[in-house]
Amino acid sequence: MPSATAPSIGLAEVRAAAQRISRHIVRTPFERSAVLSEVVGTEVWLKYECFQLTGSFKLRGALNALLLLDARDVVTASAGNHGLSVARAAHLLGRTATVVVPETASPAKVEALRQSGAELIQVGPTYDEAELAAIQLSRDRGVPYVSAYNDAGVVAGGGTIALEVLEDVPEVRTFVVPAGGGGLISGVGVAAHGVNPEAHVYGVQSEASPALHAALVHGGLVRVDVHDSLADGLSGNVEAGSITFGLMQTHVKEVGLVSETAIANAMRWMLRNEHVLVEGSAAVGIAALLEHKLDVSGPVAVILTGRNVAATVLSKLLLAEL
Repeated sequence: MPSATAPSIGLAEVRAAAQRISRHIVRTPFERSAVLSEVVGTEVWLKYECFQLTGSFKLRGALNALLLLDARDVVTASAGNHGLSVARAAHLLGRTATVVVPETASPAKVEALRQSGAELIQVGPTYDEAELAAIQLSRDRGVPYVSAYNDAGVVAGGGTIALEVLEDVPEVRTFVVPAGGGGLISGVGVAAHGVNPEAHVYGVQSEASPALHAALVHGGLVRVDVHDSLADGLSGNVEAGSITFGLMQTHVKEVGLVSETAIANAMRWMLRNEHVLVEGSAAVGIAALLEHKLDVSGPVAVILTGRNVAATVLSKLLLAEL
C-alpha cells in the first residue's frame, strides 16, 4: 500500500541499499564531457545510468524495494521504466509483478514490458489514472504497491547513484537530476548531503508537467495540468502525502523547467556530441545546462537516467536535424 508516513531515510539507508543491490546492477560510467564543460564554463561530468540494465536507473530502486519486502507478488504503476525494472527485479528474485501503465505509454516501453514476464495492464490516457488504478488493484488483491517514487526503498536505491558519483569524483559539488515524482532526486539529495552537506542538488522537468516545480514554489503539493511530453517518464502529478516532497524541501535547491524544444535539442546534442542516445526524461538536465537555466558551480554531475526511446520518436528527432 502507499506509504502513510515518511520513514527515516538517511545516508545509512542509502549505503545499505548499495550493498544490497550491488550484485544485481551495473556500476555505470561517469565521464567528463569536454564539450559541455566548455559550454557551461565549468567542469561537467555525465553519469550514464542509461547504460543500466533495463535501460534506466530505475532498477536500483525497484531491486532495493523488493529486497526489503517478503511478499511474493507486487503491483506497481509506471510510465514504463519503473515497470520494466520491477519486472526485472521480480524475475531475479523469483517473484511476480503486475505493472499498470497508461494507454499512452511509450510503445518501446510497452513492447519491452510485454516481453518482461510481468502482467501488463493499460489503463487511462494519463499516468495519474494508471497510478490510481494500480493502487486500487493492490488493495483488491491484498499485495504491496511499489510506488515509482513514494517508497523509502525506491528512494534509497536511487540515492546509490550519488554514492558512485562521489566515489569516482569526490570533488563534485553540484548534481543535476531529472525530476518526476521525486524519488530519484530525493535519494540523490539524501546521499549527496550525507557525504557533503555543502553539495547543491538541482532538479529539472518539462514545462509540460511541472508538478515538483509547482510544489516547491507553493510550499506544498498542488495539482498541475499535464501535457504530452518527450520526457514522458517525468510526467504526471505526485501522490498526496508522498514522502518525496519533504525530502526535496530539505535537499533540493531548485527545480528548473525546460521546454519541449529544448528537450529535443538536448537529445540531438547528446547524439551529435557524445554519440549516446538518451530518452527525453534523461535529456532534461542537458537541456537546462545548454540553455543556462541553472546557476551551477562545478564540478557538476548530470544524471542521464535512461535510453528507452521509441523508434518513431527517434525518427522524428533525426528528420528534424536534416
